[in-house]
Amino acid sequence: MTKNGELRDFLRTRRARLRPEDVGIRAAGRRRVPGLRREEVAMLAGVSLDYYTRLEQGRRNLQPSGQVLDAIARALRLTEVERLYLHNLARSATVAPEPERPRLAPLDAGTRLMLDGLGIPAIVVDVRGDVHAANRLGRALLPGLEPGANHARWLFLDPATRALLPDWEMTARLSVAVLREAAARYPRDRRLYTLIGELSVASPEFRTWWAEHEVDTRCRGPKRFRHPLVGELTLHVEALQLQDGERWLYAYSAEPGSPSAEALRLLGTWAATEDTAPKQRPVSRTAAS
Repeated sequence: MTKNGELRDFLRTRRARLRPEDVGIRAAGRRRVPGLRREEVAMLAGVSLDYYTRLEQGRRNLQPSGQVLDAIARALRLTEVERLYLHNLARSATVAPEPERPRLAPLDAGTRLMLDGLGIPAIVVDVRGDVHAANRLGRALLPGLEPGANHARWLFLDPATRALLPDWEMTARLSVAVLREAAARYPRDRRLYTLIGELSVASPEFRTWWAEHEVDTRCRGPKRFRHPLVGELTLHVEALQLQDGERWLYAYSAEPGSPSAEALRLLGTWAATEDTAPKQRPVSRTAAS
């Protein structure tokens, strides 16, 4: 889809999710479609109906100012992440795109030393979700998400993740929203758009959620696991941006003294023994019995 088409669909979906009463408009008579009308958005944003209509239709040669985009964002009650996404979409649709990003350099020795020294599971991923590194506990906690793998492919194409993550749908929807935000920031990232196309073909769920145009960057907070070796865990995920600005370290920690902390300790013991054993995905106790 062209950037103009993405801008058009994003504005339409954001308009459709609002009710007149959400923005202080008294609805009169029967409305043919849910959500706000174009004229209502234009009125709330303080722009002409003709201008807003052309913008929503994805007309070329429009160059909305930052003030206009912010006014539309306020009218549509966009979150801060959605507001920035709108700016990125408008810029990529009207301005010559930047050159494609070069490939990232390998992680330096200091970052790898820090990663391996952490006593909790941790992985390093880039904006596409490509895994650049994972420590021993990270590989044990997230079977199949080794360096060279991709987080979104792992979620949507590896059936084992649905058993590992009790809240799989929530995590998968968030992954789609994060990829949407990245796609607007990096409109010339061919590998990113190849990934999106691949998942759209291979996964009906990805295809459906991509069409909803949800945008997010939240990748932290509590996450539940149902691990095949150590059972139920609830871990807190924290994301730290690395110095290159293109990669993030995700670390998974347990509340001290909790059952999850004990399960994580047992997983670490198992992972340590696996370093001298042939590499294979963990087999659940149920499957092994």
